[in-house]
Amino acid sequence: MKPLVAIVMGSDSDLPVMEEAAKTLDEFGVPYEMTISSAHRSPKRTSDFAKDVESRGLRVIIAGAGGAAHLAGVIASETTLPVIGVPIDASPLKGMDSLFSTVQMPPGVPVATVGINNARNAAILAVQILAVSNKELRDKLNAFKAKLEKSVEEKAKKLTKKIS
Repeated sequence: MKPLVAIVMGSDSDLPVMEEAAKTLDEFGVPYEMTISSAHRSPKRTSDFAKDVESRGLRVIIAGAGGAAHLAGVIASETTLPVIGVPIDASPLKGMDSLFSTVQMPPGVPVATVGINNARNAAILAVQILAVSNKELRDKLNAFKAKLEKSVEEKAKKLTKKIS
């Protein structure tokens, strides 16, 4: 099956965070590809990647980077596909630098941004984007949300028993 989502990270040190996106996409049965490209150390590779994604059938890009974290923005500047940025805690600033670099995009170049190190939410958002035109994915998301709700109910019951 052809990949629908690209997971790209600025460095192999980002892999432990970005693997959560891959695991989540696997849970939903969404095919993806994963690569490394740095907005600063390999700008031509990053530009070529961004310009080529749509022609390869990809529909959503998840881009994670730490530090200056311009990867998602650079990719968003070169494609019309939705880009989801994952700021990564990779500096003494605990990811705040990455968060601000990813979320503060100029008008006309949007990057949807999730919380620091939250590649799981990035993948869920990618699935939600794909589900707009895919009933099977919508059904899987509904089941996922129902499971979340059930887990809260179970935790609430446990807590109530402990307090009683």
